[in-house]
Amino acid sequence: MESWWRDVLDRRPWWMNILMFFCAFMTFVYMPYDLLIKPIAEDHEVWFGIIIRGGAAKFTALLHWAVYGLGLYGFWRMRAWMWPWAALYVAQVAFSMVVYYLVHVGGAPGWLFGIPVTMFFVLIARALWDSQDQFGKRRPLMRDRYGEWALVTGASAGIGTEFARALAREGVSCVLSARRKPRLTELAKELEDHYGVQTKIAVADLSKPTGAERLVESLKDTEISILINNAGLGYAGRFDKLDAARMKQLIQVNCVAPVMLTSALVQGMRERGRGAIVFTSSIAGRQSLPLHGLYSATKAFDSRLGEALWCELREDGIDVLTVEPGPVDTEFVEVAGEINRERGEPPADVVDTAFAALGRQPTVISGWKNYFLANLSRFLPSTAALFVAKSFVEKQTPAELR
Repeated sequence: MESWWRDVLDRRPWWMNILMFFCAFMTFVYMPYDLLIKPIAEDHEVWFGIIIRGGAAKFTALLHWAVYGLGLYGFWRMRAWMWPWAALYVAQVAFSMVVYYLVHVGGAPGWLFGIPVTMFFVLIARALWDSQDQFGKRRPLMRDRYGEWALVTGASAGIGTEFARALAREGVSCVLSARRKPRLTELAKELEDHYGVQTKIAVADLSKPTGAERLVESLKDTEISILINNAGLGYAGRFDKLDAARMKQLIQVNCVAPVMLTSALVQGMRERGRGAIVFTSSIAGRQSLPLHGLYSATKAFDSRLGEALWCELREDGIDVLTVEPGPVDTEFVEVAGEINRERGEPPADVVDTAFAALGRQPTVISGWKNYFLANLSRFLPSTAALFVAKSFVEKQTPAELR
């Protein structure tokens, strides 16, 4: 726990930690008391120096509750949107204080207490205003941050292609790996022509037992600083109706290959004192999915492995991230044998979410809708969650495989 607390507190200056804990107290202690326990006759709220009492105060207290809750989340994650809104809110508090003490208290006590209290909040507002770099700090380019070369598996389509493009935009040369050489060749030319980076093509079938080893062997002359474990397979259907050989391939691609590639490349990253490893998982790993059980199990494997490595390797200068998208607008659906799937999230959005979170947190879910779905099972009995999940997956599974 000591290491965890140190990690939490090191994300921001000491005075911001105090503000964060204050927001936590207001969110979980004072505002619930104010809203649910304090008598209406005793309740009052102050906005811009205007005192609001009774039922109206209870109503506006909801807004205060939301502000403190957002403040807690914003400080915890150091979100960019905290600037300038945190500073402006505290400036409003400073204005309220001067009006409250000078107008409503008045006289010598008003001046005696009003000016110091107001100046205290003015100083906080100014500190928050001057902290734009803390909240919206522009991260250095991937090449400067980690190194020259990246390996992207599953680069021939979808999320993998967008990972390669995003890396190339930041000056990173890419080893593009997948089974389909023509697509890799086309992507390599695009990256070289548009972004001026170098590329290498490494055709590899990670569904074969020796696929990952052969890929590693082809990289012996390339110093890989960024590993994107993106290649993945899906397979929809009732377990007893699925082909055993194809299930073995799914485990090989989704689980074995990322382990072997990470194991081979992480040693060089440790020696250089920097590097990045990204696992493309799925919100399917958050919940057991009947009719998609093996796939959800492999994605749970990826997520748990990625989170563990984030904790193990962070002190070696290696950033590890697991990105968990929901449905994505790629060819994955057809390959997995799914049907009736609604149009998913653009793969470029998944990559943007991943790179914004890399180095900040161990796991990120792409999209608020997916975040809600991924956490829905927490509020249901475990058996109910299974049947709800099955009802969703059943609509996407061919009738002969249900």
